[in-house]
Amino acid sequence: MADCEPSVHQFMDLTVPEYAYMFGFLQADGHLAKGAGQKGRLTVEINARDVELLRRFQKLTPYYSSITERTRSTNFAKTHNSVVWRLCSLEARTKLNELGLPYGRKSKTITPPGVEFSDRDYLRGVIDADGSVGYTRQGLPFISLTTASTAIGAYLSSYAVKITGVERTIKRNARDDIYNILYWTEAAQALSEHLYYPGCLSLERKRTAADSLAAWIRPADMRIAPDRRRWEEWEDRVLLRLNNDAAAATELGRTEQSCYMRLWRLRTGRVRLPRDQ
Repeated sequence: MADCEPSVHQFMDLTVPEYAYMFGFLQADGHLAKGAGQKGRLTVEINARDVELLRRFQKLTPYYSSITERTRSTNFAKTHNSVVWRLCSLEARTKLNELGLPYGRKSKTITPPGVEFSDRDYLRGVIDADGSVGYTRQGLPFISLTTASTAIGAYLSSYAVKITGVERTIKRNARDDIYNILYWTEAAQALSEHLYYPGCLSLERKRTAADSLAAWIRPADMRIAPDRRRWEEWEDRVLLRLNNDAAAATELGRTEQSCYMRLWRLRTGRVRLPRDQ
């Protein structure tokens, strides 16, 4: 695909890996704005060091677009050098909008495409735009996504469990009302290897970081935390019927502490009661 001239017919065919990636990136980091009449534009602004990605987007787009440089002050640096890709074609904007890139503010409303798409390439685009890949301060490999969209967070979680075997229950944080979805150690290695495969379209620095995760080896003295066993509705019914954490622990094959805490949460309304209660 990367070596072919893009066509209007093929533009944003999300079964094509490059377009699936590009659409994920645009959903997370692009801005679609309306002007007077049929005027409008799509803009993407990223760090100048990543300009090569915008050049790839430009080559994949069979409509006129431009890339310009911008220097400004930010809260983090006196001077910040960025590059901006602009696309004004009504036909291109209409296609993107129909696929699920809204006009205006979109962080909470974006959802995975409703058409067939290359899922791992799409998710890599979202993570390249709004995620992180690398090592923690403790030297542990990780891959993460920060998003305000419930649909995007849920989709990543449901997809990643098939790759890593690790379940993530997403929950907005109290400070800024967004989801922080994190995978680390072996789960991060498995997910990053799957998403950042050889030759894929991506931010070069994140692909390099993803490749580096494979070198990590779990220290011999580092224990593997067991996966948390999720509570099922039938277990909640047993717990409420017995009303005794010790008896429930024996019947359910759980610890007394686990049963005690679950029963307390059910009684105090911190978790929903099973539907027949």
